[in-house]
Amino acid sequence: MSFGKMAANGAAIESLNLIRGRLCNSDFIFRFLCESPDSNYSKLKFIFSSSITEACNNSVLLLGPRGSGKAAVLELVIGDLLKEYPDMITVVRLNGLLHSDDTSAFKAIAKQLCIEHQLLFSKMASSDDNTQFMLAMLRECGLAHKTVVFVLDEFDLFTQGKQRLLYALLDALQSISSQAVVIGVSCRLDADQLLEKRVKSRFSHRKLLFLPPSKDDLLKLMEHALSLPIDSSIPQDYAVEFNARLHTIVVDRQFQEIIDSCWESYPTIRHLMKFLFCAVSSLDLDSGYLSLENFKTALPSMQRQPKMESLRDCSILELYILVCMKRLEVKEQNSYSFNAVMKEYKMVHDSFHTSDYYGQNICLRAFQHLLQCGLIGFTDGRVGHNQAIDFRPVKLLISVSELTHGLKFYNSCPVHAHSIIQYQLSDDT
Repeated sequence: MSFGKMAANGAAIESLNLIRGRLCNSDFIFRFLCESPDSNYSKLKFIFSSSITEACNNSVLLLGPRGSGKAAVLELVIGDLLKEYPDMITVVRLNGLLHSDDTSAFKAIAKQLCIEHQLLFSKMASSDDNTQFMLAMLRECGLAHKTVVFVLDEFDLFTQGKQRLLYALLDALQSISSQAVVIGVSCRLDADQLLEKRVKSRFSHRKLLFLPPSKDDLLKLMEHALSLPIDSSIPQDYAVEFNARLHTIVVDRQFQEIIDSCWESYPTIRHLMKFLFCAVSSLDLDSGYLSLENFKTALPSMQRQPKMESLRDCSILELYILVCMKRLEVKEQNSYSFNAVMKEYKMVHDSFHTSDYYGQNICLRAFQHLLQCGLIGFTDGRVGHNQAIDFRPVKLLISVSELTHGLKFYNSCPVHAHSIIQYQLSDDT
């Protein structure tokens, strides 16, 4: 290998390590998304800052689906404020999966406060003792102008039971002697509606909703994460050429279709970063540059899901049933039963005069297998347990793109059946 080729190979390896490190760093990713003054980062930081500098007690809920960046943005804000006010913040963390009962919650709070302030923690203390200790520490921290931040992850789980913990925390915020912030993090958008009346009256009703970024923001984020810095140890000519080729890929229509497909499978930043990591890892070190093929190669590995695996194991009859359910949804029948699906199946059979028509008993067994695989499900599991499966309303649990994609890998599907199913899917979409 010539010296020039060795140098290029070394630059490619260094670039690869740099980009993969970025993709694994949530601070780098979400800081780019938080640059806007209207971002949730800016709003949350303002709430924290006012509590620290103006001794204002606050409570707020961070709501959004899993993977939407609630925890990442919160940690970004806490990290920045700990740098700005290193001696004025104490963070207490609770998780509803671990501390949903009041006794363990108050014990966890007391233990964390003792560790933070180098006090002796008593394992034998009762729940009431720990509650009184927490209130006393809030008063002491208030006198010392030190803000206590309570982070309650899986907030909706704390609403179970008598909500004594939530009442104690939010009631303490009403006192001028305390200085604290209560942050609830939940995937349930109606988390505040789960609060008891006495707790709700003490909550500030501030809510920050975390929504998926727009497609333009996604493309800007990806280009930002994958671009090389010009002023670094990486050769400047190589970095300029790398970034130019990357920009050509990002604006390419095929690339945007790949991103749309990836985002449709799992619409979260975390999954998108995994996809980019997989694509970047297949970079050809000899050429040293990313190509569209890197992203095409990475997409199938990110789209593999249990439902897709189940779909590949379906029989022809089960595929017919899934397509019939999709036809019913296209006809805006949001609720339908097995009998309605059978009527649709008969219509497809009569329209195409297929020879492989199955009896209702066999179809019912195929229908039950689809239920077991999780490809379809009952619309409401709480009702109709005593009702026959034939009449219980069901719904499709896979998208038309998943159904189409799964069919491409269905090797044992007869030609005529494949043509009929593909025609129905294309006709419906």
